[in-house]
Amino acid sequence: MKLPLPFIQLPLLFDADALAAEIDAIPESSWMPHPQGFAGNSMLPLVAVDGDPGNENFSGKMRSTPHLQRCPYLMQVLASLGATIGRTRLMRLSGFSEVTRHADQGYYWADRVRVHVPIVTQPTVRFFCGDADVNMAAGETWIFDTWRPHQVFNDDTRSRIHLVADTVGGEAFWGMVGEGRPHDGPPLKSARRILPNAKPLPEPAYEAMNVPTVMTPWELRYLVDLLLSDSLPHPQLALLAPLTQRLCNRWQELWAEHGDLPEGRPQFRKALENFLERFRLLAEPIKLRNELTLVSTFGTLIAQVAVIPEDGIHRMPREYADMADRA
Repeated sequence: MKLPLPFIQLPLLFDADALAAEIDAIPESSWMPHPQGFAGNSMLPLVAVDGDPGNENFSGKMRSTPHLQRCPYLMQVLASLGATIGRTRLMRLSGFSEVTRHADQGYYWADRVRVHVPIVTQPTVRFFCGDADVNMAAGETWIFDTWRPHQVFNDDTRSRIHLVADTVGGEAFWGMVGEGRPHDGPPLKSARRILPNAKPLPEPAYEAMNVPTVMTPWELRYLVDLLLSDSLPHPQLALLAPLTQRLCNRWQELWAEHGDLPEGRPQFRKALENFLERFRLLAEPIKLRNELTLVSTFGTLIAQVAVIPEDGIHRMPREYADMADRA
């Protein structure tokens, strides 16, 4: 999600030692290597589609995995965020490893913020986002602007382990964001300390709606405007503006006639195909301010999910999903 600041610390503190103890009880065999085999990166799924740790999809009902169900304090941490929870992982970065510089461009992260709770870390671990960098201390709670280029360096011998939750937020969550502090601001005046609760607590709310069958015309306009406004100056932007406007107008027309009903989807697909044929030629040389290209980002942010494929299965290109699952 694009944020006004690189980093914001939320007024929540957790017992990192208690969280680490729960994680230590999980067998090492439960950890999964990064899908693309990036050195030093591994993960353990806590919330996934249908609660299946092996399901890396972004579309479907998110549920707790057996790993999370055995970790009541981790569950309590997620419930304390006051948000509807999406895909959630433990992300481990081994000693003397890095998360290489990238920006998250997939649709799933367009309106989801990424929450980090450091569990095992060292003072020398540095998290970079745009021109800013921080050390997220154990037990703190942070969000950051995933739209900006970001990277992480672990220059110590011990692994760094973070709880990483994707969420659209919620009323209570965004209230806490408003009480948070910028990374370069004064320390928090107060923070709510959440200690392990001996009594079982209800699970947090999990998302069930995450990828559209047909993108609404309002969301389409919003995402198109986001990309064009974030593009670096280029003469061909003047030609793209009327082209994208025609697509949005056609989408609005079809939506008024069909909504997301199955009979209208072939027409939505045809409208998108006709647009992309011209768009790719004009947009090819244009880059975004976050170092991504306009063509590739339009593909992952809009084209891949604007209308469900004929087989009824959304497939986010694996290389983009993998990059976003690294921080």
